[in-house]
Amino acid sequence: MNNPLFYAKILLFGEYGIIEDSQGLTLPYSFYKGTLKFSDLDNDFEKKSNQSLKKYSNYLSDLELPAEYNLDVKSFKNDIAEGLFFDSNIPQGYGVGSSGALVAAIFEKYSLIKRNPETISKDELKDLKFIFGQLESYFHGKSSGIDPLICFMNLPILIESKESVDKVSIPKEELGKGAIFLIDSGMTGETGPMIQIFFEKLKNEGFRKTLKEEFIRYNNACIDAFLKKDMNPFFRNLKKLSVWAYEHFRPMIPENLFNVWKKGLDSNAYYLKLCGSGGGGYILGFAKDYAKAEKMLEGFHKEVIYRF
Repeated sequence: MNNPLFYAKILLFGEYGIIEDSQGLTLPYSFYKGTLKFSDLDNDFEKKSNQSLKKYSNYLSDLELPAEYNLDVKSFKNDIAEGLFFDSNIPQGYGVGSSGALVAAIFEKYSLIKRNPETISKDELKDLKFIFGQLESYFHGKSSGIDPLICFMNLPILIESKESVDKVSIPKEELGKGAIFLIDSGMTGETGPMIQIFFEKLKNEGFRKTLKEEFIRYNNACIDAFLKKDMNPFFRNLKKLSVWAYEHFRPMIPENLFNVWKKGLDSNAYYLKLCGSGGGGYILGFAKDYAKAEKMLEGFHKEVIYRF
């Protein structure tokens, strides 16, 4: 049985801001992927995955979804009994959507009404985002639904506001000197505690003000410039965004990256930002001259995700 592959995702812009209605831009990332498979469950990974699916199926049994988004939970449970597991190389706790890909795979296989991502309208996207939010809340306590939506659609998505999302075209990759890349912090992060820290910070009026007046402005300007391929304003706003995060998202930045984060800002050789909720996992890097940045970031594992 060949089930479709579901890719990881990368939230290029919008981390935390999308909770407060900033824009977001997110892309599928095919380096990591997962698919539902059957097996005899003769190794620990498969066994553990199968047991996790079993627990999740109980959550789905109690979940009330609108009729047009209902899942065939009975078939799902039968398949679990037959040895279903999620075969995935998407690292958990790295901010690249491991639970999003799983939710998308289950929805694609067990939703009673089948949907073709290419023909889904903007209104349907909004509904799907809401449904996916409910399906993924099991893993994080609260989910925006964006991760599974990206994984299901396998297309770049522009988050216009809390309520509105749309498919978007990103500029074609070119083999230039510049790159967007991932840096492995070498530790996993947990989304729940990081989001908790953010909500605590939101209670502070000064933080709320700077988030709205600075972070969201720089974030949205970066998205706008990137989609237009306007690289000068892009990097100008990116630096402001990176400085802001260095000052206000300290708890979310893995400790071993504090100094290299600052080094990038001081040298202008590269700029770093959070990839997802932070606390560990990957950090995103942007450089006009990747070869130079790579030299300065020696000792860290890096993966290029986009060239320009």
